[in-house]
Amino acid sequence: MRRFNLRAGGLSMLALAAAIPLLAASPAAAQQSPVPFDAVRGVFTFATGLERALPAVVQVTTLGQSEGPSSGENEPKPVSSGSGAIIDAREGIVVTNNHVVEGGRKFTVDMTDGRIFDAILIGTDKATDLAVLKIEAGDRTLGLSQIEVVNSDSLRTGDLAFAVGYPLGLDQTLTMGVISGLGRSGMGDRIEDYIQTDAAVNSGNSGGPLLDSRGRLIGINTSILSGGGGGNDGIAFAVPSRILMYVVAQLRESGEVKRGTTGVILGSLNAERSRAFGLGIVRGAVVEDIAPGSSAERGGLRRDDVITRIQNRPVSNAGTVAATVGIAAPGTQVEIVYLRDGREGRTTITVEAPGDRPVIAGADAVIARGAAVRLASDGLQVFSVEGGSVAAAADLQAGDMIRSIGGQPIADLAALAQAMDGTGERTLSVTRGEDTVEIRLP
Repeated sequence: MRRFNLRAGGLSMLALAAAIPLLAASPAAAQQSPVPFDAVRGVFTFATGLERALPAVVQVTTLGQSEGPSSGENEPKPVSSGSGAIIDAREGIVVTNNHVVEGGRKFTVDMTDGRIFDAILIGTDKATDLAVLKIEAGDRTLGLSQIEVVNSDSLRTGDLAFAVGYPLGLDQTLTMGVISGLGRSGMGDRIEDYIQTDAAVNSGNSGGPLLDSRGRLIGINTSILSGGGGGNDGIAFAVPSRILMYVVAQLRESGEVKRGTTGVILGSLNAERSRAFGLGIVRGAVVEDIAPGSSAERGGLRRDDVITRIQNRPVSNAGTVAATVGIAAPGTQVEIVYLRDGREGRTTITVEAPGDRPVIAGADAVIARGAAVRLASDGLQVFSVEGGSVAAAADLQAGDMIRSIGGQPIADLAALAQAMDGTGERTLSVTRGEDTVEIRLP
């Protein structure tokens, strides 16, 4: 420890010595610095770019029916609050998180200038944890600001990032960090392709924007990874603008998000499966099965292929593929790189419009209402759940063993496909560890 401190002190002195010529430079020389310089005040600052965005960062309050004994008041009470970003000032469009508005009956939007507006919910998408609100002006002139949106595909690890929101009951707060990683996934049953940052994000920042150093929106803050205390540990995740703008456009158009399909049933590569395949990697998406007649089948994919890249993006797990396909319009050509018996192959498959069938059956797996199921040694096992699906909303989880549907025992995939086909609610009895759980699928 003592040696470490000495080294740290030496490095600090070297850094300070290196910085002195820069700090002592004339304003004219400082103007040539990559860090913006305010000659009037004699300071380095990013305020000029960021200040244009800050008036468009709002506080979102969700109100719902109060619980407990009746008080004689019927007005909904605040149940949660978060942040949001105005991306269309003329129409009063605010984007925030689904979990900020979930369960709400009424919504209000607080501006930085002290004004407060009611808002209506245009639509939500649980799979990406996004929601769109529209400010209701009434007889008032909106006079809003909006944030410029930039394509998140231009981001690089190490870029500066600024998180803005209303954390922990404070007024609007700005924090700075860097882009710590890109394409993060594996945090749950959602469409995940997160931006990771170490900019301080806490409770209340949810739904607020992640900005670049010019004050442009690159993502919407959605979650943190905490070591147990529930506070900021320097690991936060944001939905990238590439996904955000696709989802917002669909919600504004129809109030829901319709995602395409390729007919491939995927699982995630892990160390155990990698050893079984004789591979030296642990990142990728394993093709569990292919729906007959699907685009994936026509593209030549086979069971046990390991997808390593999609649209020239590295694949971490099945979520990476779902995120790419999930924001691709039907007809989009998707380029895939895969491993088969250790050898690399390439193919192109077409994203198709989602069918009306609630069940997709392959030879060795079945997808029913978003849950992918295969036959294991002790029964029918759910091995993945599509983010935002009916199965995910009903809390069906990977690893669950399906024992019966509607009180009838289910022993094989054919019986499962038959029982799940058609419309109407299904009640599944599943074992989860040593517990038996009843799952209702609408």
